[in-house]
Amino acid sequence: MLTAFARAFQTPDLRKKLLFVLGIIVIYRLGAHVPLPGVSYEAVQTCMDQASSQQGLFGLVNMFSGGALLQLTIFALGIMPYITASIILQLLTVVIPRLEQLKKEGQSGTAKITQYTRYLTVALAVLQGTGLVATARSGSLFPQCTVNNQIIPNDSIFTIITMVITMTAGCAVIMWFGELITDRGIGNGMSMMMFVSIAAGFPGSLWAIKTGGEIMSGWGEFAIVIALGLAMVGLVVFVEQAQRRIPVQYAKRQIGRRSYGGTSTYIPLKVNQAGVIPVIFASSLLYIPALIVQFTNSQSGWAQWISKNFVKGDHPYYIITYFLLIVFFAFFYVAITFNPEEVADNMKKYGGFIPGIRAGRPTAEYLSYVLNRITWPGAMYLGLIALVPTVALVLFNANQNFPFGGTSILIIVGVGLETVKQIESQLQQRNYEGFLR
Repeated sequence: MLTAFARAFQTPDLRKKLLFVLGIIVIYRLGAHVPLPGVSYEAVQTCMDQASSQQGLFGLVNMFSGGALLQLTIFALGIMPYITASIILQLLTVVIPRLEQLKKEGQSGTAKITQYTRYLTVALAVLQGTGLVATARSGSLFPQCTVNNQIIPNDSIFTIITMVITMTAGCAVIMWFGELITDRGIGNGMSMMMFVSIAAGFPGSLWAIKTGGEIMSGWGEFAIVIALGLAMVGLVVFVEQAQRRIPVQYAKRQIGRRSYGGTSTYIPLKVNQAGVIPVIFASSLLYIPALIVQFTNSQSGWAQWISKNFVKGDHPYYIITYFLLIVFFAFFYVAITFNPEEVADNMKKYGGFIPGIRAGRPTAEYLSYVLNRITWPGAMYLGLIALVPTVALVLFNANQNFPFGGTSILIIVGVGLETVKQIESQLQQRNYEGFLR
């Protein structure tokens, strides 16, 4: 692997792409440490030092921003508005006929949907930026901090508007960085930005586990976490690469003096067809009850029940609900992204068939049956991986600092595999040995 990596840098055009990606990453990480105008840097650092954890309510967004959210920097919103906009457009494609028609138009339709995604990203960035400023002003961003009312010393309208515009512009710049990586670099730019944001928090989380050991010595707990992390990486790689290959044969056709078809191929159905989307959906949905309680400051019975059962991740109600939501969203997302009837119609149109299965509706029913069968283990796998931080809370009392959990490990491994595959394909084009050999 190291030899292949060295050969990748020896190839001029590939080296240029890799250095371009590294340059974008450096600029992105520098921007994640530039404070917003109107924010007291000293007060933010004081609240960060006093916080016992990375604020579980905002932990998901803070992870995707590389820690920039709680530090209130110009890149505080991170890539999350773009992820939300992409998911919304993908879901609306199934509901709105116009978007479904654009999707079928090919490259021009995809470019139009991408433009809609950009507009929606900016709108969501304005909304989330306004919410973040309001949360910081009210002291809810660091509820246990003694100087949380000094984070924004001057709360005039001009200052607030400037902060929202700056965060929106920062989100637009991150989106532009991602598109530049996609066009001129290696891999998917948005996925690479997520990868960098999550990986940036790994050293700090590991060091916090090493210095904060309560059950055993710091080094002993650190070694256990590393071993568990390596085991999880191996499991994720194995499942992410697993697929069910449905054989497809194309009938031989004679047109004039030329014959077409007569080839054999397969339809790859991944065990984890939904990726990390169900975990993001479930996490976001479970934040809503705690968010309502936090902003209403209600002392009623229902608010206390939610605070007791659905704020901390170690409660059985929270664990069961989280697991069931992940399973539900796994099936839901697979159902809206993979249409067996459309695949069966395309196969029939081009003379393809599955051996032993009649073309048309029987093929669609067979594909739906196989997809449901392999989605069950994929959904269970996602649920178990996502519950790892909860196990860490029970064993090590380090839920928020545990780095090898749920969403983070899935994105890190998934993006890493895709990037390595793309580098390998470019090396093979030049008769070089790739990473995965």
